[in-house]
Amino acid sequence: MQTHEIVRRFTDHFVAAGHTRVPSASLILDDPNLLFVNAGMVQFKPYFLGDVPAPYPRATSIQKCVRTGDIDEVGRTTRHNTFFQMAGNFSFGDYFKAGAIEHAWNLVTGDQASGGFGFDPDRIWVTVYETDDEAIALWKRIAGLPDERIQRRDGKDNYWDMGVPGPGGPCSEIYYDRGPEHGRDGGPVVDEDRYLEIWNLVFMQDERGELSPKLGHPPVGTLPSKNIDTGMGVERVAYLLQGVANVYETDLVRPVIARAEAFSGRRYGANPEDDTRFRVIADHARSGVMIIGDGVTPSNEGRGYVLRRLLRRIVRSARLLGVTEPVLRAFAEVVRDEMAPTYPELQTEFERISAVVEAEEEAFLSTLTAGSRIFDTAVAETKSSGALILPGDRAFQLHDTYGFPIDLTLEMAAEQGLEVDQDRFTALMQEQRTRAKADAAGRKIGFVDASVYRAVLDTHGSTSFLGYTELVAEGSIVGLLKDGQPVPAAAEGSNVEVVLDRTPFYAEAGGQQADTGELRSDSFTVRVDDVQSPVAGLRVHRGVVTHGTVTVDSSVVAEVDVARRAAISRAHTGTHLVHAGVRGALGTSAAQAGSLNAPGRLRFDFTSPGGAVSPTALAEIESEVNTVLQQNREIETYETSMDEARRRGAMMLFGEKYGDRVRVVDMGDYSRELCGGTHVGRTGELGLVKVLSEGSIGSGVRRVEALVGLDAFDYMSKEHLLVSRLAEQLKARPEELPERVNGLVEKLRDAEREIEKHRADAVLASAGTLADRAEDLDGTALVAVAAPPGLGGNDLRSLASDVRGRLGSKPGVVALFSSDDAGKVAFVVATTAAARDQGLAAGKLIPTFAQAVGGRGGGKPDLAQGGGTEPAGIPAAIQALREAVRA
Repeated sequence: MQTHEIVRRFTDHFVAAGHTRVPSASLILDDPNLLFVNAGMVQFKPYFLGDVPAPYPRATSIQKCVRTGDIDEVGRTTRHNTFFQMAGNFSFGDYFKAGAIEHAWNLVTGDQASGGFGFDPDRIWVTVYETDDEAIALWKRIAGLPDERIQRRDGKDNYWDMGVPGPGGPCSEIYYDRGPEHGRDGGPVVDEDRYLEIWNLVFMQDERGELSPKLGHPPVGTLPSKNIDTGMGVERVAYLLQGVANVYETDLVRPVIARAEAFSGRRYGANPEDDTRFRVIADHARSGVMIIGDGVTPSNEGRGYVLRRLLRRIVRSARLLGVTEPVLRAFAEVVRDEMAPTYPELQTEFERISAVVEAEEEAFLSTLTAGSRIFDTAVAETKSSGALILPGDRAFQLHDTYGFPIDLTLEMAAEQGLEVDQDRFTALMQEQRTRAKADAAGRKIGFVDASVYRAVLDTHGSTSFLGYTELVAEGSIVGLLKDGQPVPAAAEGSNVEVVLDRTPFYAEAGGQQADTGELRSDSFTVRVDDVQSPVAGLRVHRGVVTHGTVTVDSSVVAEVDVARRAAISRAHTGTHLVHAGVRGALGTSAAQAGSLNAPGRLRFDFTSPGGAVSPTALAEIESEVNTVLQQNREIETYETSMDEARRRGAMMLFGEKYGDRVRVVDMGDYSRELCGGTHVGRTGELGLVKVLSEGSIGSGVRRVEALVGLDAFDYMSKEHLLVSRLAEQLKARPEELPERVNGLVEKLRDAEREIEKHRADAVLASAGTLADRAEDLDGTALVAVAAPPGLGGNDLRSLASDVRGRLGSKPGVVALFSSDDAGKVAFVVATTAAARDQGLAAGKLIPTFAQAVGGRGGGKPDLAQGGGTEPAGIPAAIQALREAVRA
């Protein structure tokens, strides 16, 4: 039975039993406890907890899942997989244990002709939680199972939770006896290889805290209602029903191995080490494609790092199988073809997926080549010294200089019988992070000893922020710093840092620039140029004493620059609206990756694995945002609990730390985000949002820049003036300008093509002259010359091929070199058939001279090419080629 058929039967069975079919959730959900979705119930978690009413009493889904805790074990055995599908049925306060057992039993043992899986009832065993007498009685009554095939187990085996605080409960697991040839008698408690778990029925009734009931700790409470959460391993059922030995030989996974066999010329099952590599490729290709499909791109942190690690393990495994060509796109194509019937988005999103894997492979291959040489040297040095531990300094060098993930170094070292000094590596990484944090914090604390700020905080407490409602307020100076040191007073002209007990000034945070303004009293004035929060709870005003002498304990009036604050607040609100517009247009994979809210302008960075946002989509986003402005929606800001914010659908940034109480900026059904920044009261106050540009700032990350308010209006005025001048210059109406400019550009291109044709004709015209000047080297004709400067690879290939053709049937070698103004060298070598018969292959001749021009290259026996960086070495290269041809 094929895997897609197993999925179909499972879904049909539960839909017929009154369950609502729910599509698989993304692998990426807004749950700070999870890197990836790892169970079918994750998307239903709010319903189990009672945070949100379930929209249906029963549901069924086929959930894609990724578990990455044992990546290193994948391939070494046939039991470990990072990607798998979990088929589940769920009840939200509807049926409980009896219903779950009956539904599962009927599907597992039902006749295949009637839509069941057809497992032999006499080979089914179950386990139950050690005190669950009710489940035992139900298995006997519903399934007729005898006592000897029902086994009790403790919480480690038969209590289920997600591994983090949340819903959980005792469970009952269904096992299939594969037969005595697979292990010992005695049921699952004796041998879980012979008795294979295929389905877990969780009787969801508890809420666990930080400590799990799996380890004997009591639940912290009970759920509002008794629920059912089941999970059937699709891949496990598939290999049982397909009669194969393990998941890697099932219909959706084996084709990836077959593609790797075709690449490598090696056979799966012939060599244990090769088999490990085949399995790594098969598993990681599926995981990688599915993760990219849900919007993740390779990076050095979080989910992106896991993805990068998976993809790079594929590439390295292929190299160890002897494959030197790019492989990731080909493996991704196999995954797409096999998985698309269940996940059609893999077909529609494949160009984006393939672009991501190709870019990552290209980057890693350069890393692998350079880093492997350093690694091999380090291994040789370690072994020659008699040591068995690779120094942490070398592991750090590989990571820091050559981009080798420590996991890769550990894996390669283990293959060489070595360990790695991970303690030293970790210490060096920590030193680097500390330096980076110090540099990043430099602007916040001015490279002042942070203990100075902490002393103020410890003595006087945190600064009360009044700026959400007040822009002018009275306060007292509780701290005064000059040149990083506490002082009692500072005279006119001094650069100072002032700490108040209460302030309306906003300190730079969350992408919003700091307020500026004044601190003043009857005897002094301080111009505030910047506000930072060097330690949590403290706001430090930086500026210059412009009048009098400022002293500690003085009372001041703190006044924010109102116009600047208003312009920044408009920009910040604009950023929220642009964020909502981008996510509406591109989907949830467009996650915020940074922002800047400055007076009258904003910058919004977001993940976009699909690359550039089309001009049409960008225009639609801009139009939608300005429509919201025109609607003049009220903007509410309020504090609430994190759970309530989640219930209301407030957007939160993955990786951000939030407390129990959070601040929500609510623009109704268009935008609702957690945010500590300042905003306007109604959307209409922005006036206008004009998107200026959209572009790449890194792998998979895009940036939108826009103007807000009067700045946007001024920009539009200048644009209008420019268009008017162009229209006047070209004698065309504004709407005709694109066509008129396109016409001019096309004429220019036609002229350039004509010039290029004349140039190419001139180059090819020299072929006869070059052939006539061929040297005779012991019967082999050699044409090795410097061609006219500036010829590219295409021109050189054409010319070399023409010259070769003019040499006739005799042995001949043609080598043409060309340099350009940038100091680069291009070269092409072509050989006749007679020369190749004598062993003169173009690809093998290049290494004999390429070093002279600081280059390298390669190709086929009849035609090869390359490049270099030392034009002055062309004469030496020609001489080296002469000697190689003579030899």
